[in-house]
Amino acid sequence: MEGPIVPKYMFFTKGVGKHRYSLQSFEVALRDAGIAPLNLVKVSSILPPGCKIVPKSKGIKMLKPGQIAFVVMAESRTNEPNRLTTAGIGLAVPASGDQYGYISEHHGYGLTEKKCGDLVEDMAATMLATTLDIKFDADTDYDSRREIYRMSGQIVKSANVVQTAEGDKNGLWTTVVAAAVFVY
Repeated sequence: MEGPIVPKYMFFTKGVGKHRYSLQSFEVALRDAGIAPLNLVKVSSILPPGCKIVPKSKGIKMLKPGQIAFVVMAESRTNEPNRLTTAGIGLAVPASGDQYGYISEHHGYGLTEKKCGDLVEDMAATMLATTLDIKFDADTDYDSRREIYRMSGQIVKSANVVQTAEGDKNGLWTTVVAAAVFVY
């Protein structure tokens, strides 16, 4: 490849896996997410200008087994019975097509799907808002700030994908993954 590597497409995916070994539970989660046959490279959190968000089914078809795929990925694992584990990806897309957007990730324990989704969406939107110089009070709740972001006309869309699971009752490793996968 010559020149910069800039993705043209991106899709979201998520998965959960359980196994007696930690690494294999991660593999099962990647299979569930549809991205196990790829060589994944984690990258930071920029949505390139003009990068089109496509459905997972379309994005998967654009990839080949063994391909190096860049991802923003969150993953969390536990072997504690009933422990809630969470992985989430958030997205904020600017209204201007020549401006980059933000992707955020969070992984941890104890957050419901809704709370993690709000958190990652908030992080992505707040990072984008600060680069667009949108004025807001960081101490207000996300619902209030979301309205300010949308009313500014500079943030056109925010979204999230979250995977949660409770640790296996028999102590198997439980892994959750959520990812934004880039395609060229």
